[in-house]
Parts: sequence; C-alpha cells; structure tokens
Amino acid sequence: MKMLLYVLGGVLVVVILVGAVAAIIGARLPKGHVASGSRVLRQPPHQVYAVARNFKDAPSWRPDLSKIEIFDGPGGQVQFREHARHGTVNYGLVEDVPGQRMVTRILDTNLGYSGSWTYVFAPSGDGTQLTITENGEVSNVLFRFMSRYFFSQTATIEAYLTALARRVGAR
Repeated sequence: MKMLLYVLGGVLVVVILVGAVAAIIGARLPKGHVASGSRVLRQPPHQVYAVARNFKDAPSWRPDLSKIEIFDGPGGQVQFREHARHGTVNYGLVEDVPGQRMVTRILDTNLGYSGSWTYVFAPSGDGTQLTITENGEVSNVLFRFMSRYFFSQTATIEAYLTALARRVGAR
C-alpha cells in the first residue's frame, strides 16, 4: 500500500512539473500569431462569397457545426453563434465587401483565444482563389504552448477550406 502511495505521489509530481514547464514555455511565447491558408475553387468569387457569407446554411456543409444562430448586434452588425462539438463561439461580421472580402471576429472574451478571420475572394481563371488569414491571440499560456507544439495553427482554416471545396468544388 505504501508503495502505491509513493507511485501515485510520484506521478502527481511529474504531472505538476510538466504542467508548470508547459506554462512557463507558453508564457514566453508571443500571444499573437498570423496563420493563413488558400484554395482555388471552381466557382466565381461572387458565388463562393455567397456560400461563405450564408452563415445560416453553414452546418449543411461544415461537419464541425451542429447549428448557427444569427442575430443583430449593436449598430445593426451581423452577429452569429456557432454551435460546434467543442462548444459555442460568438462572432461578429466586421467587414463585408460582397464577392471580394469579408472579416469575422470572435466576440467572446473568456475563451483563452480571440482574433479574426479575413476572407479574400480573388478571381483565378474561371474560379476563385480564396485566402483566409487568421490574426489570432492566445491569452491562455497552456493553450499557447499546445497550439505551438501540438496543434497546427492552420488546422481550422484547412478544415474550413476543405469543407467549402466539397460544397462548391475545388480545382
């Protein structure tokens, strides 16, 4: 029994030390980052934009979403709440140039991360080159450590582009 307590105590100490080291490293990493992804799609810019801008229908082509709620924010700003497998996130549409550019921003302040996505819809032959740029900030030091060393900062962008390509067609 005493040996079991020593083993459990040792495991607990190791877990605490690993967490402390991760927090220290995370605290030394920059909060802000820029990540980008791009895909050439078969449809012209105004059609790709129309699909991306139709937030309400996104759960029909984005497998990570179960539901989206849309509502008017201050000053008539379009806001929406995404319900996904990892919880809900509130967004605002802060810039909207139909067929050319769109910017969405995370409105929540308690997630441990925040930022915006800028979508640029550029003509490419008879299709569209869609580039999404994330200007993000990870305030939680453990999230920052994990996003730097264990997760790809472009994974969400790539998943979005892959789902959109399935919906509108990729070249």
